[in-house]
Amino acid sequence: MTKDDSAIIERSMCEEDPNGNSLSQAEQTDSAPRWGSQHAGAKELAAGYTPAKRVQETLCLAAAICLMAVNGAYLAARFDPSNWFGVLLGALAGILTADFFSGLVHWGADTWGSVDIPVLGKAFLRPFREHHIDPTAITRHDFIETNGDNFAVCVPVLAYMTARLMSADQAAIQAEYNWLAYLYMLILFVSLTNQFHKWSHTYFGLPWYINALQAMHLILPKRHHRIHHVSPHETYFCITTGWLNYPLELIGFWTTLEYWIEKTTGAKPRSDDMNWASKRE
Repeated sequence: MTKDDSAIIERSMCEEDPNGNSLSQAEQTDSAPRWGSQHAGAKELAAGYTPAKRVQETLCLAAAICLMAVNGAYLAARFDPSNWFGVLLGALAGILTADFFSGLVHWGADTWGSVDIPVLGKAFLRPFREHHIDPTAITRHDFIETNGDNFAVCVPVLAYMTARLMSADQAAIQAEYNWLAYLYMLILFVSLTNQFHKWSHTYFGLPWYINALQAMHLILPKRHHRIHHVSPHETYFCITTGWLNYPLELIGFWTTLEYWIEKTTGAKPRSDDMNWASKRE
């Protein structure tokens, strides 16, 4: 469901006012912050970012960038200008797929599971819980912490592409070129999804061209993504471009999935998310 301006103001953190000058009187007098870096849950979750996690992110990011450069060079060298329209369609399909996958992963991590799940909880779900309590924490993360996980999931597909491009002959590559262009744009936009997400929370100091891309809705805009951050964070999960958010809401895609999962398993959507949000000391 979409949210009106009053819901956004009342039920989400005022990210464009980091000094809290626009807080309501009730929020100003509350000794336990409702959102932000001083929230008890946010502090605990932020402390869960470990040196081992940092090493894993750095290695995966380096591997993905190298493979992406190799694949991009091979694709550029074998591009046939007469096939531009097929490549364009493949690229657009890749971007749309990336947007859908960003929503599916985001919805799954926001809605189900617990930080207490071994390995997966602290490594993968923890940042999602922190982000809802302290949405602007992502703006204080560097490139590695922001993007390490997204680049990591791209490595297997990039390795497949590299092997294919280096082993297949010219005729085979041309026959598969639109598919490879689709994969490359899918991977490119998946890898940059959290960077686009970070920029949607950055209200100060962005280059003019990033603001222009947001204004044209070529990447995730601030106002559009703010709808997701209205508690209880139940809508607008796609965070690459956000193009699919309204159509998926129109057909009730996420609510239908949640209904059947809850009916089948008894699990309550966003229960762990709400538990972390309610920590006040």
